[in-house]
Amino acid sequence: MGHLTPFLHISNKLAERGHKISLFLPLKTQSKLQHYNLHPHLITFIPINVPHVDGLPPGTETTADIPLSLGSLLATAMDLTRPQIEQSLLKLKPDFVFFDFSYWLPALLRELGNNIKSVCYWVINPAAMWYGLRSLGLPRKNQSDEADRSFSLRTHEARAFEAMMNMEYGREVTFSKRLLTTLSDCDAICFQTCREFAGPFCNYIELQMNKPVILAGPVMPDPPSSQLEEKCATWLGGFKPRTVIFCALGTEYILTKQQLQQLLLGFELTGLPFFAALKPPTGVESIESAVPEGFEERVKEKGVVYGGWVQQPLILKHPSIGCFVTHCGPGSLNEALLNECQLVFLPNIIDQVINARMMSGDLKVGVEIEKGDEDGLFTKEGVCKAVRAVMDEDSQVGKEVSTNHAKWREFISGKGLESSYIDGLVQKLHDLL
Repeated sequence: MGHLTPFLHISNKLAERGHKISLFLPLKTQSKLQHYNLHPHLITFIPINVPHVDGLPPGTETTADIPLSLGSLLATAMDLTRPQIEQSLLKLKPDFVFFDFSYWLPALLRELGNNIKSVCYWVINPAAMWYGLRSLGLPRKNQSDEADRSFSLRTHEARAFEAMMNMEYGREVTFSKRLLTTLSDCDAICFQTCREFAGPFCNYIELQMNKPVILAGPVMPDPPSSQLEEKCATWLGGFKPRTVIFCALGTEYILTKQQLQQLLLGFELTGLPFFAALKPPTGVESIESAVPEGFEERVKEKGVVYGGWVQQPLILKHPSIGCFVTHCGPGSLNEALLNECQLVFLPNIIDQVINARMMSGDLKVGVEIEKGDEDGLFTKEGVCKAVRAVMDEDSQVGKEVSTNHAKWREFISGKGLESSYIDGLVQKLHDLL
């Protein structure tokens, strides 16, 4: 869902300019995105049946439906949609197809003819792509690589990254081969970011892959038209401005019971009110049964732990929210940068880790929760320390990240920034035809 939603956001921006879009979506998933389609007369959802693959739970459509360990089987199922995609493209005859992990798509378009261009559209940070390409040991095409810097990955992160690149991701294809084929075969590469954030990384990728790298800008979703649910608004309204910790770790970050408890105990240690939207740990029926013993009684009305879906953009806008603890997914970071709350980072998978290092290191807009070098575990004390670093009134770190956050918030919300990037994207697409 963290990739499908941004594809719809860029569709909306292009439809605003009169372009006609067809968006391939798994059948049942369409209803989850329908309300984001702001131009239904120009954006058409085309249903895709995700074929069943042995080992996948029946009805699986997106990674939100399964644990990370089954991702390769879902990639196999996605690859098996090729005949459906081909039949639709024969009828549609589009000018461009935007895609990301369907590495077979550029070759399919060449077979179809009609000069259809393939645009590899990435919602992940170009820095993560830079790191991935560098790790593959490709020969450097420019000795003065502007992006020649080091992200200090911890031991457990480097181990996880190497395992991810070498793992099978789909039938008889590794993750690294899928990635490299995607980048090598497409006509252009597009990132959902600004040159001001990631210019050197984009320059490296453009030189390395020898093809245009186009930037779409931040592609911020339009402000939600709905209202915050009354129960949530009433609870948040009971606290002073900028005092509540809000924690949301996305749809796929499932903590172990031990880690969930350490996180919640860390929030309790701060003495601040908190609202944590977390998925129940694996093997635990409900979030309520996973909290530490006596925890609910101790925090009472001061802390809420919720296992369901929440209105994250609306919660972040609430004046009582003072700190956002995030997994550093691209969508969440965009929403976070647009709001005034302080930022604390708890990344999970490798692109989120690199996001966190950039945000806490290069941009200095937040603080990352410390983890063990070997085991990747965090403690309640580490959680408390990170939150306190940004929330305490006399904290120099808090003042620094708040100042930097305000600077970047003003930049990305500046009048004309998004329009200039989208207009530039459209012009570069025309140039490709």
